[in-house]
Amino acid sequence: MSGRWRARIGLLGCVTALALLPAGAANAHPLGNFTVNHYDGLVLTSHAVRDSAVVDAAEIPTQQALHSVDVDRSGSVSEAERSAYALRTCTGLASALDLTVDGRPSSWHVDSSSFAYRPGAAGLPTSRVECGLTAPADFSKNADVRFADTFDADRIGWHEITARPEGTHLVASPVPAASITDELRHYPNDLLSSPLDVKRVVVHVEPGTGRSTVASGAGRLPGAGPVSRLVEPLNRFFAGLAGARHLTAGVGMLAVLVSLLLGASHAALPGHGKTVMAAYLAGKRGSVRDAVVVGATVTITHTVGVLLLGLALTASSSLAGEKVTGDLGVASGALVAVIGLGLLMTALRRIKPNAHDHHHEHEHPEGHEHVHHHDHARPRRRLGLVGMGVAGGLVPSPSALVVLLGAVALGRTWFGVLLVLGYGVGMAATLTAAGLLLVRLSSRWAGRFAGRLGGRLSTATPIMTAGLVVVVGLGLAARSLATV
Repeated sequence: MSGRWRARIGLLGCVTALALLPAGAANAHPLGNFTVNHYDGLVLTSHAVRDSAVVDAAEIPTQQALHSVDVDRSGSVSEAERSAYALRTCTGLASALDLTVDGRPSSWHVDSSSFAYRPGAAGLPTSRVECGLTAPADFSKNADVRFADTFDADRIGWHEITARPEGTHLVASPVPAASITDELRHYPNDLLSSPLDVKRVVVHVEPGTGRSTVASGAGRLPGAGPVSRLVEPLNRFFAGLAGARHLTAGVGMLAVLVSLLLGASHAALPGHGKTVMAAYLAGKRGSVRDAVVVGATVTITHTVGVLLLGLALTASSSLAGEKVTGDLGVASGALVAVIGLGLLMTALRRIKPNAHDHHHEHEHPEGHEHVHHHDHARPRRRLGLVGMGVAGGLVPSPSALVVLLGAVALGRTWFGVLLVLGYGVGMAATLTAAGLLLVRLSSRWAGRFAGRLGGRLSTATPIMTAGLVVVVGLGLAARSLATV
């Protein structure tokens, strides 16, 4: 096998790896702007278990819950409304926390509650509920304590539990005694691939004040990744521009330019499967027009998807945006896999032509059968191109969604739509450029290898590309299914 051919196979392998690798986080919260994050700080005394519980909601769930806080629809939240909402939330949280001491259930009582907004991305706030809870317990003898947090279990987010003794002794506690996020105030930057997700714990408690022990590895976290370090400053800058209180022409133009750049970087990030569409174009020996069609379809699909999801989230406070994007991710991957199967079937038909077709070609010297075949092939080709574009833009970007909702909250809906459109155009530009590059390389390689290798490996290229599209599509669908 020649060095050039090895390079070609290596390129296809890189496309597969880029499409299936997890993407880096680029948001204020470790799992993005959809998250509802939980912290339970357990303190085990000789006669009770106390819990300093925190529910920290990112921008989108905070915006969805706005009408539940501002019950009089006045547009501003009074202190009485904050207190009432905090008490309702803490009461619901208390009922969703399961605690048993040596198999005997214990009920929680709300001692204190508070609610506050904090500045978030694109002018939207995040919210924080703090609850002081107490449950009776008797630790005059050894006991096993089982604790589980099932509050808002259907929402993705950071879940952290700590446990420390006060007049008791913990043996090999599986969780640390101190919060590694300062009780959800400071998150690690890049934990999308391995977020902290501790929702339940079992702690062995003994009476006395002996030194407590912590199990090996409790509270250990990975560091921030390079992708997050590069993209996060630009994302924060963009959110600041989009959420500026005073919008000038210069700020608006700069925000549009940054939206193009962020959309382009979003399409280039690993884990989104956009690069495999370029491989599809190469496998079909596509033209410049084909690459542009796919790119335009990505722009239209992504823009419409963000607008529709933004409308749905605004209308419903119970809709989980991450569940919608997860379902769309499954659909996107499945669509890519189906298109790949069609590409594979076409490649196999070209390798083993049907003898019946040769017979008809001799009966029709004018080539009528051949023209009829291509008349049917052109619509199928267009459907495949549009299908790949739809798959590329089907999953809305949370960053674009937050910018849209922030603009709506500031009374600048038109500006939010413009920024979302710019985001989609940036995505399409990256995809189109990747498609054109692979189309050019594919045509150049095809000419070089056709004569040198007798057509065998050159014939196998469409099959390899089709297999790549199928594998990546199934991988993307499976990964999205795991988050649903």
